Amino acid sequence: MCSLAMVAYLVFAFATLSGPAEDKVCRELRVRIEEASLGGFLCSSEVHTMLTADHLSPEGLQMDKIDLAGIETALESKELIEQAECYTILDSVVMVEIKQRVPVVHVINSQGENYYVDSHGDPMPISMYTRDLLVATGHINRAYVKKCLASMANQIQSDPFWHSEIVQLNILHDGSVELVPRVGNHVIYLGQPTGVSRKLDRLRKFYLYGLNVAGWNKYSRISVEFDNQIICKRNTK
Repeated sequence: MCSLAMVAYLVFAFATLSGPAEDKVCRELRVRIEEASLGGFLCSSEVHTMLTADHLSPEGLQMDKIDLAGIETALESKELIEQAECYTILDSVVMVEIKQRVPVVHVINSQGENYYVDSHGDPMPISMYTRDLLVATGHINRAYVKKCLASMANQIQSDPFWHSEIVQLNILHDGSVELVPRVGNHVIYLGQPTGVSRKLDRLRKFYLYGLNVAGWNKYSRISVEFDNQIICKRNTK
């Protein structure tokens, strides 16, 4: 009997302290940015600013009047946001979880276009923020970006060794690819953008067992275009 009475009291006390939903107001907006997308440009304060500018900030509004779906839709319409999820938690808090678009390559093509590309191959606007991004130059159109460039950039950016070593991709008129390394006075010729992972693996072994012995400035051009061979052009300077 005592246990039942205690449960009843606790339920009554919680209901009394909490009050009906229509009496609660949002006391805080919390923004969480997905860890996997922290390579993007947004921070939580900018999400607050976006919602305030769109007159959608929930802070100070009655909890039952907050348009959670409207907040999600508004945020997902922003060019730097891939996905947004909005929900309420205890203590009159509205939580917004953000997955932002992450740039993987900076395109400066021969047509004079200048834009970022995200991990899905979609163009992004140039941001006022800067990042140490891989740069792609040369004969690049949007179809090439979607079909080839994004995949190559993702492979390079996701590999710590190549992320630190490759600074530029140059696309030639026939779609073949040159890589410009950070270390070494040479250009790497991949050929057509097929079998890229195999070519990079072969190049990595040549770096470790060839250039480390012969010297990093011995060659001006290193080609891994063809399977099972590496063709080098000696540096005459």
